[in-house]
Amino acid sequence: MEVLLTKIETKRVSSYVQEDAVIGVLKRLLPNHLSSFEFKIVPKHIEPFLFLRWICSCTMVHLRTSPTSYVCGGYSCFWIKNAKTGNAKGKEIMYAFIEDTSGAQLSSVPNPGSLPPVKDKGVIIQRPVPWNYYQNVVTSSYSYVWWDWERWEKELDWMALQGINLPLAFTGQEAIWEKVFKNFNTSKKDLDGFFGGPAFLAWARMGNLHAWGGPLQQSWLDQQLALQKLILTRMVELGMTPVLPSFSGNVPASLKRIFPSANITRLGDWNTVNGDPRWCCTYLLDPSDPLFVEIGDAFIRQQMEEYGDITDIYNCDTFNENSPPTNDPAYISLLGAAVYKAMSKTDKDAVWLMQGWLFSSDSAFWKPPQMKALLHSVPLGKMIVLDLFADVKPIWETSSQFYGTPYVWCLLHNFGGNIEMYGILDVISSGPVDARISQNSTMVGVGMCMEGIEQNPVVYELMSEMAFRSEKVPLKEWLKSYSYRRYGKKDPQIDSAWEILHQTIYNCTDGIADHNKDFIVQFPDWDPSDYFHTNMSKETHVHNLFAHNNTKRFFLRETTTDLPRAHLWYSTEEVIIALQLFLDAGSHLAGSLTYRYDLVDLMRQVLSKLANQVYLDAMTAFQQKNAKALTLQSLKFVELIKDIDTLLASDDNFLLGTWIESAKNLAASPREMRQYEWNARTQVTMWYDTRKTNQSKLHDYANKFWSGLLEKYYLPRASTYFTYLLASLVQKEGFKLEEWRREWISFSNKWQSGTELYPVRAQGDALAISKALSKKYLG
Repeated sequence: MEVLLTKIETKRVSSYVQEDAVIGVLKRLLPNHLSSFEFKIVPKHIEPFLFLRWICSCTMVHLRTSPTSYVCGGYSCFWIKNAKTGNAKGKEIMYAFIEDTSGAQLSSVPNPGSLPPVKDKGVIIQRPVPWNYYQNVVTSSYSYVWWDWERWEKELDWMALQGINLPLAFTGQEAIWEKVFKNFNTSKKDLDGFFGGPAFLAWARMGNLHAWGGPLQQSWLDQQLALQKLILTRMVELGMTPVLPSFSGNVPASLKRIFPSANITRLGDWNTVNGDPRWCCTYLLDPSDPLFVEIGDAFIRQQMEEYGDITDIYNCDTFNENSPPTNDPAYISLLGAAVYKAMSKTDKDAVWLMQGWLFSSDSAFWKPPQMKALLHSVPLGKMIVLDLFADVKPIWETSSQFYGTPYVWCLLHNFGGNIEMYGILDVISSGPVDARISQNSTMVGVGMCMEGIEQNPVVYELMSEMAFRSEKVPLKEWLKSYSYRRYGKKDPQIDSAWEILHQTIYNCTDGIADHNKDFIVQFPDWDPSDYFHTNMSKETHVHNLFAHNNTKRFFLRETTTDLPRAHLWYSTEEVIIALQLFLDAGSHLAGSLTYRYDLVDLMRQVLSKLANQVYLDAMTAFQQKNAKALTLQSLKFVELIKDIDTLLASDDNFLLGTWIESAKNLAASPREMRQYEWNARTQVTMWYDTRKTNQSKLHDYANKFWSGLLEKYYLPRASTYFTYLLASLVQKEGFKLEEWRREWISFSNKWQSGTELYPVRAQGDALAISKALSKKYLG
């Protein structure tokens, strides 16, 4: 890594540019404190004494470099120290960064002129590992797809504050591919059938699908390329090293015709209803074919022409959920070598960064011989693996540190951008440390690779800190500090609530990676008469605990393995206590936006688990042929959906309208506006293709607890389903599953093509609504 880091240093912009960029972050976030801070970039190869003298005097002195003496042992760090106002008028705090501006950590601070002084000689925070990676290849579709520069600028500021220095930069690559493939005689029509729609670009890039949601308009390609240039410029100014895409072998179908002798094969189906060739079964150019290197090299050269020589690190995931044609290690080694050759032909210093997801998702294929063959197919140090799922299923432990290949310990955490309170704080606070200090460790960084962002802020706040922590975090004290920083005030009730949340919601130790399957947002598509039975015997499974009619009771179920069930890994009784503590703190913290967000999220979490139990009660009533009970429970389920929708409407962060309007705002014409809105609506609902009586295999994968989506989409679905169940009992006939599916899918398709407007501003008092719902449902 030292060779790579040294080379990366040569690509950095000047220290003055980086300092101005950090001042820009301060200006956007704390404009009133511009006169309170001073920032300096200091070369890391300097003698400690001279560095300290420079900090203390706040004057520019000659700094000699030393080949043997390092301020932070050769690693990047930042130094926070009191500024000398005699030389820097008005300055209170001095931030000095050792060759890495992304270490700046600014939070809520007192008024200018009253900042608390830093103790003694200041605080030095050092990176125990060089890299802090960010993003999943699908985040670009689940979260970023509709962002304009204003929203991207906020994200880049956040990245800088979190210390991220190795971000994925995938925006606008279709414009690059358009230029590259046109040089290989592909037409606009060919590319229309190759690129996916805006909300599905990630999977088109990976070769999982093609054309779905498309075609891409030229205005989209031009707009995204211009946006990417702004993003990359800011990343570089902030001292970050962007990770750019490279060629994985995914090609338009026309290349098989244009190059008939090329080794191009058609892949199998990926999650369509019935293998529809309009969307599935993409074409893969074998890396062993000479054309692979030719196209891959052309793509790298085109990126350099557009963006300049700004990085040596490129992402490529050739085998993401697509296995090689053979498990022969020799063949796999040749494939890997060809992939690397394509990215390094022009950039001799290229490093291949690869997601390690394939080793988890297809572990049956990737046995030790196959893993070694791929990992050792490039020179040592020229590949970095993202241990993508290390928070749940760390591969470094079972692969002898990736057989000597450098890797990044990553938190995956979220799937589909679902909104679900979930996490494993104990693993986050210790896992990266355990990996780094383990014997023969090849860990070179930490990373956050969630599929969707804007949920569970506590998880990502802690994970970001692990880039700067060399020891395990004492979570009890950390959470007290976190809540104080988050809400701006100390509150013992909130501290107690977070202690409970740590031991319950944020302590998922069952080894199951959470993907929100709450019945409101991922409604079971099944005939309950075929699969469901209950037994109130001693051999029971505890599903939940809630208060009903002011008396608490356990809901005990023994269920078949076929019964759809939502993931539950904690005591709901304890979480209700935490919720009550949150509510009690409302008089003290109601003015805090972050408090109100967390309150709404926690209230939603509790009510969604209650809805799961109501659904199971409805299924019990159906099984027992109790029409009256089924009616009662179905009405209660529908009422919960309405009430949760009202709750979510009280916070700007839980609105469907924001997602849809952001999509429409990027359109350059009415036609594009309809297309983009369809993309936005489809991704969060059916996701992929349907037939009259067959739902998409990925339906509800990207489900969201958003106001508007609950009342106008999930509620009609539940109501229709329960109507069919009740009719089955009343008419003493079997449940008409096919008819239910036909009616529901028709409704869904119409909703996806709809244009009705949804609010983009919060309505109602979050605290008052939460208190009322607590009284109504929790006693």
